[in-house]
Amino acid sequence: MAVPGAEDHLVGAVRAGRAHHVRELLWAGADPETADTDGTPVLCLAVGAFDGYVAEALLDAGADPLRPLSDGTTPLLRAVASGNAGITGALLARAGERLAEEDREGLLACARRWSRTGAEAGLGRATGATGPAGRRRVVDRYHATEYDMITLGGGSVYDGHLAVLTGLEALFGVRRSFEELLARALARADGTHADWSETTAVLGDRLDDETWEAALSLRSDPDPLRRLFAADLVWHFVLIDGPPRAEEYLFERRALDVLLPWAVEETDPAVLVSVLNGLGELDDPRTEEVVLAHRAHPDPRVRSKVPGALRRTRTAFTHPEAWEVLAALARDPDARVRATVCEHLYAFQGRCRAASDILAGFLHEDDQMVRIKAVSGLADADDPRCVEGARLIGPVDRTEWPDTWLLDAVWRYERRRSG
Repeated sequence: MAVPGAEDHLVGAVRAGRAHHVRELLWAGADPETADTDGTPVLCLAVGAFDGYVAEALLDAGADPLRPLSDGTTPLLRAVASGNAGITGALLARAGERLAEEDREGLLACARRWSRTGAEAGLGRATGATGPAGRRRVVDRYHATEYDMITLGGGSVYDGHLAVLTGLEALFGVRRSFEELLARALARADGTHADWSETTAVLGDRLDDETWEAALSLRSDPDPLRRLFAADLVWHFVLIDGPPRAEEYLFERRALDVLLPWAVEETDPAVLVSVLNGLGELDDPRTEEVVLAHRAHPDPRVRSKVPGALRRTRTAFTHPEAWEVLAALARDPDARVRATVCEHLYAFQGRCRAASDILAGFLHEDDQMVRIKAVSGLADADDPRCVEGARLIGPVDRTEWPDTWLLDAVWRYERRRSG
């Protein structure tokens, strides 16, 4: 039975971007096809707000990405026009086999039109407004990438229409050449934008010799951006997503032979980070020595890769120098490096005094999340220092936490202690 007024609350929760609250209301019986007072479905509100987590909650509850709208569009077509590749992909996955050929052509035409025109000009055409447009960089955590958000005439779009087009073409069987996709990625000279990440993902999913050889041909390129593209692509090749396939194991073996010497030779920090990311996915003890060699690298982005690479090896943190290195990185001048050490230690199952001592050193960190995770790790290790650490966490709004397991670690510890 639906809770009275659940639909009104649902609109408010969607507008506020509270995905957990949205799911609670949907579980309570709110209709995922609810519309606001202007007749806009809540799924379109989520698309317009570039909120992938809320959109996913609505889709899970049955919101229709192909629902016909009064302006002749659908939520999916609006997602394409929004320039957000992650949300577009989420809606496409739910459209499934219902997409007719004319639907596919319409989606491709929309993405091509926006890509050709550009986000700013396209938004001006859609709103009838003239510039100058606002532009700011945004991080899309739902899809782990970045965009520029363009605002003009009261409307907003992300500038990821080329990324959207790349994803649509791959899904619909349009195979672009390696050179064309590389040109799309390099057009921005930016290794963090969605155009880049979508291109490497599409090429990485191919798992064929042609793409592999094309990537390796860039490894010794004098342009570090091209080397970064190659490293990111090799990293995607070794990421196993779903049931293992024989060809993936083949590329894992090939990648190890490429990445081990590359990690020693690479001079550009951004490229080296990507190389270490790839090594971190490979379960081979030889990676430990290579990674440890970078523990004092001048770039904190490189140093922050050391804890994860040590943990992912077959025998986590068993290298004779591992705890010494982790203790040194836990005192690193860069807060991001320290936070990375805490991230890998708080959930470490092989409890030992060395791990607890390092975690205890994070109880006075400025970052509250680091303090919370340090306390959780100490509590799970039955270290009494967690009790005092809990007092140092400070106030926490539990209503904003979809899962309070971390926050309840000390309570579980005290329950164990009391028998």
